[in-house]
Amino acid sequence: MSPKPSISAVVITLNEGEIITSFLQQLDFVDEVILVDSHSTDQTVSLAKRFDNVRVFSRDFDDFSSQKNFALDQVSQQWVLLFDPDEVITAEAKKEILDAVARPRAEAYFIRRQLYFMGKKIRFSGFQTDWVIRLGRTELCRYNGRLVHETISVDGTTARLKSRIPHHTYKSFSDYLAKLDRYSTLQAQMAFEAKKKVHLGHFIWRPFYRFWHQYLIRLGILDGLEGWILASINAQSVFKRYVKLFLMYRQMP
Repeated sequence: MSPKPSISAVVITLNEGEIITSFLQQLDFVDEVILVDSHSTDQTVSLAKRFDNVRVFSRDFDDFSSQKNFALDQVSQQWVLLFDPDEVITAEAKKEILDAVARPRAEAYFIRRQLYFMGKKIRFSGFQTDWVIRLGRTELCRYNGRLVHETISVDGTTARLKSRIPHHTYKSFSDYLAKLDRYSTLQAQMAFEAKKKVHLGHFIWRPFYRFWHQYLIRLGILDGLEGWILASINAQSVFKRYVKLFLMYRQMP
């Protein structure tokens, strides 16, 4: 019998009851799952506790980096998986992960995501190069401190896995808009803490640039109507970010 892989998985959750069971079932090959929940009001926690290899922690949400770094602090194994609940760990990806752990050639590994939006596979719109680190040596990986769109800093070499994983970030249109709204709030907070000023050009030029960059330069036009919708709502999110930043300055004493 081959030795059990020395792998932990970390995941942060908030009201993921609809998908948490299927997600955790994909992690049957790891030693433990560290699940950090931000006080879900659905069945996320109770469903997660049904799995013997899942350790559940409840923590107030401050930002994505802090939440995920807290999860990393609880890990007991040498290797860590860093998948989100809306990502699918395919059989091909699982095999590559186990091979990488058995015969490592780097300290962390990127994997490419395939976005699905409104039921459609998005081939362009800037997501054709969506590489993210999803496997690494625990002691060498740390999130970079960004409040949102956080990335992993690795103290060592990286490599790429060949498989591509489905990313089902879209649950419903209202849920997707709510997610973008949360992101715009955190991005405004980062800009405020960095003392970045806001002026009229931010309201006019930045949303305009975001739309045309995603729709034309990043070929969202080839994704049909869904590409237009994606570019439009992302441009709106940029506009809201600067409105929120403006209001933060307005509310200063």
